[in-house]
Amino acid sequence: MDGVDADVEIHGTVAGGFEPVRDAFARNFAALGDRGAAVAVYRDGRKVVDLWGGTRDIDGTEPWRRGTAQVVRSATKGVAAAVPLLLHQRGELDLDAPVGEYWPEFKAHGKERVLVRHVLNHRAGLPVLDRPLTPEEALDPLRGPEAVAAQAPVWEPGTDHGYHALTYGWLLDELVRRVTGGRSAGEWVADEIAGPLGLDLWLGLPAEEEAAGRAGRVGRVEETEPAGGGGLRLRPKRAVTEAYGDPDSLTRRAFAAITPFPDQNDPAYRASALPATNGIATADALARFYAALIGEADTGTRRIRLFDPATTERARAEESAGPDRVLVVGTRFGLGYMLHGSASPFLSPGSFGHPGRGGALGFADPETGIALGYVTNGFRKSVTADPRAQALVRAVRASLDAG
Repeated sequence: MDGVDADVEIHGTVAGGFEPVRDAFARNFAALGDRGAAVAVYRDGRKVVDLWGGTRDIDGTEPWRRGTAQVVRSATKGVAAAVPLLLHQRGELDLDAPVGEYWPEFKAHGKERVLVRHVLNHRAGLPVLDRPLTPEEALDPLRGPEAVAAQAPVWEPGTDHGYHALTYGWLLDELVRRVTGGRSAGEWVADEIAGPLGLDLWLGLPAEEEAAGRAGRVGRVEETEPAGGGGLRLRPKRAVTEAYGDPDSLTRRAFAAITPFPDQNDPAYRASALPATNGIATADALARFYAALIGEADTGTRRIRLFDPATTERARAEESAGPDRVLVVGTRFGLGYMLHGSASPFLSPGSFGHPGRGGALGFADPETGIALGYVTNGFRKSVTADPRAQALVRAVRASLDAG
């Protein structure tokens, strides 16, 4: 590729006009330190970008192949959010009902005022646990919901917003179980979303896929730093650093709701279902999933749409905006999805999706018909707006502007 000095061979295809995405993807390896990654883009439900490169494992030599999947951290939240929205679309869940109407034990400590929509728009006031869970407790499907049911809100529910980094998963999963008679969010995703769309996407990796992972299916992830540092600052360094450094801050406590955090390569962690953080997916799966939220997505055998137009609009309508009590920066949320803004720059003001802490990204833009998925095995310290993902977003925008 002209003008790009990259030792990593880039595999896959791009449709005419989307060559800037290939160039940006290659530069992520050459200049931003990516070691193994993939990106996929759909336009109007059809794939126009399908690229991968590097190694499957952050610390290995096995090549990344078509279909290599990775843990996507909080990009899981966007997938999980589709479950209550689809239940609402089917008339099985009222977004304006109190959570306690479905989950009576949840009402303790003034939480009878927490509405279903507050779980999705991060206004429930429950981003922390007074007693963090151990990894073993966190992976028990009963202990997390019990802990948030016993927790008192740290602000009046509905009056403010703050990112529920880990508690979001237990809140959503137990709500889904109560509405569906015991069916978990992971089971619902497998049966109603991943299955029909043919997605390599799991919220709770099956044993057979874990075995396949050891043979090259699911890669190993690790925290990394780009050569020469780097990263995107959203506010003056001191404000963010102090929030993460203060053990009593909501920021620190929200991300410490599981202490210590589990090894993300541990088979027990990958087999569990934490709808806030441990989904496993390919880039293509994330992109096709979002394509199906805004139109009919091509599965290879048929075209499928998940959200009807009203649900799409509901998902991306602003519910929360302004200073985030947990992330410190200003954030915007719809129902379960981050919206375009300084903390989560997507393609346009109408875009919606979710980044994963340190890298992964999935989003859709109804105005252009674009859906993008990016996964990587090298996680950075950034919570949102990862420079590698943002380079790809800019390249998609450039491709559309040139066309």
